[in-house]
Amino acid sequence: MRRRNFNALLAAAAATGLLGPTLSACGSSGSSGGGSDTFTIWDYESDDSAMGQAWARAVEIFKEQHPEVTVKIEDQTFEQLQKNAKIVLTGDDVPDIMEYNKGNSTSGQLASQGLIEPLTEQATERGWDAKLAASLQTTARYTEDGLMGDGDWYGVPNYGEYVFVYYNQDMFEAQGLSVPTTLEEFEAVCDAFVAAGQIPLAEAGSEYPMGQLWYQLVLSHADRSFVNAYQLFEGDVDWTADPIKAGTDKLVEWIDKGYVAADSAGLTAEDAGTAFINGSYPMFVSGSWWFGRIVGDMADKNWDQFLFPGTDLFPGSSGNLWVVPTNAKNKELAYDFIDITLSDEVQAILGEKGGLPVTGDPSAIEDEKTRTMTENFAQINEQDGLAFYPDWPVAGFYDQIVSAMQSLINGSKTGAEVLADLQAAYDEGKADMGIEG
Repeated sequence: MRRRNFNALLAAAAATGLLGPTLSACGSSGSSGGGSDTFTIWDYESDDSAMGQAWARAVEIFKEQHPEVTVKIEDQTFEQLQKNAKIVLTGDDVPDIMEYNKGNSTSGQLASQGLIEPLTEQATERGWDAKLAASLQTTARYTEDGLMGDGDWYGVPNYGEYVFVYYNQDMFEAQGLSVPTTLEEFEAVCDAFVAAGQIPLAEAGSEYPMGQLWYQLVLSHADRSFVNAYQLFEGDVDWTADPIKAGTDKLVEWIDKGYVAADSAGLTAEDAGTAFINGSYPMFVSGSWWFGRIVGDMADKNWDQFLFPGTDLFPGSSGNLWVVPTNAKNKELAYDFIDITLSDEVQAILGEKGGLPVTGDPSAIEDEKTRTMTENFAQINEQDGLAFYPDWPVAGFYDQIVSAMQSLINGSKTGAEVLADLQAAYDEGKADMGIEG
């Protein structure tokens, strides 16, 4: 069955004193399936999403393998778990497995507080470490301090996400343009649209799209060592030099050349996406999470996709993680369920529904656009090309990047001034985390 009142769990936590200032894992050792005859799953995907449909089949397979176990699926929301997971997981009334967000301030925090189970042994024994590309494993592993990218496994993803370019084929054909394969060709396409009186890029300065475009341009001048320094603190980041300076300078140049609308500083991601969908712009640089929406809303239009040209690194990561609470009663069953979500059958469903499976054969996907998106993701994984997102390194950095991008669009600050602001916020965030340098 589905649905449960999350607030009731919080009320129970409050009644037992779990909302106090001390958070500690109470340490049930778990069981090999004998702790309870009910296996409880928490997730926040809609039933008709790619993940919801794939996991529904995973539940069916699980029931076939464990007919003696009752499966209880309890719907949560992303916001509920983001805000309250560390409170609820200190108690005994916890799920056996749950979907949770990846990153230092989410899964990393739960790992550092002992609230979720280390999975390194299972990852090795069950072959999860062989199935997942290195950049996908980054979001699954956390240090004792909760920093992403090293240490034990604490979660397992089974789908992915990444940023690419959606484009309107009719608008390209009207200008006699083809898909660019280099950054120079991309700029030539943009110049052609500007010359025709058309702003080429649907953008949004008040939310994530503009920051991701900035990061993509930085990545166009970067290598893996920069990503590891910027995201994982495995080295120093020079905010006055390339690749950050080169990417920022390029973005300022694009703004000056009219690639981005002057009013986009105040626009949201929804504004940008719907403007592309309704044909107001020929290109939209954004993520795979828009794919299903665009498929549905542009069914009567000619559109397609291509990887951002001239780079081997792309904003993107694994999807959310399956994590196992430390106080879960049926840990072995949880490991079995993770195994099933990584099986060929379930991964194939993810692929067909546009969910970007982390394993499997993209060529088996029948829909051409879905197959292209999945093949491109597989290509990025093969070359270790996922570079995460620009706001991930430190707490509060998302708002700093949004403000910086708005300043660039408005022309109220120079590229150098914006980078100085971002460096100050980045360094402060590192200091708050106890990281020197």
